[in-house]
Formats: sequence, C-alpha cells, structure tokens
Amino acid sequence: MAFPNFDTTTATWQRRTLRYLGIYLVLALLLVAARYFTQDIRPHLREVQRQEAALQTQRDDLEVRVQAASSPQKVQQWAVQNGLQRFAEKAASATTRDLGAGEAPPETLTPSSTPAIEVKTQWK
Repeated sequence: MAFPNFDTTTATWQRRTLRYLGIYLVLALLLVAARYFTQDIRPHLREVQRQEAALQTQRDDLEVRVQAASSPQKVQQWAVQNGLQRFAEKAASATTRDLGAGEAPPETLTPSSTPAIEVKTQWK
C-alpha cells in the first residue's frame, strides 16, 4: 500500500496557518459585533419580566376583588339597596284571580274511528 505524497513544506503550513487565523479572527469579530448590537436586550428583558410580574400580581388582586364583589351575599345586598325584590316575595304579595273553567277541550277521536295499527315481530 502506497501512502499519498503530502506537501509538507514550510510555505504550505504557513498559508494554512494564515488562512485558519483569518477565519478565527473573522469569527471572533462577528461574536464581538453580535454582543455589541445586543447589549441592551438583557436589561430590557429584565424590565419586561418585572412588568409582567407586576401585571400578574395586579390581575390576581383584581380577580380576588371581583370574586368578593360578585359573591351571592354582595349581590343580594346590592339588590336590596337598589329597591329590588325577591321573586318569591313579590309573587306572594301579588293578587291572584281565577281564570274560570274556560272552553271545554276539543273532543278526541274515538278508538273505532281511527285505523288499527298492527306490529309483527319476527325473530331470526
């Protein structure tokens, strides 16, 4: 088995070294530039997270206030203060009147005048 003939001269290694050094410098420059252009994102993100936490706390407090304000006892108290009456109390105090017998219900058909229906069940 023959080994391939590699170029191991000093000039070849120097060119490779310069090429890799250039690539690494460009990558490092890109990383520094990305950090420079995004340096204000983290403080802004923290501020937004603080605002979110404050809004969540405010929402929770408002939910508790709504639940307290819409409890059955509070609704009943508000209704009484505004002159509303319970339906059962109003119905008991209302006058009633007799509507009378009214007209007689219509006559129904007699069984002899309707045709008979037969049903046959057949089991298999």
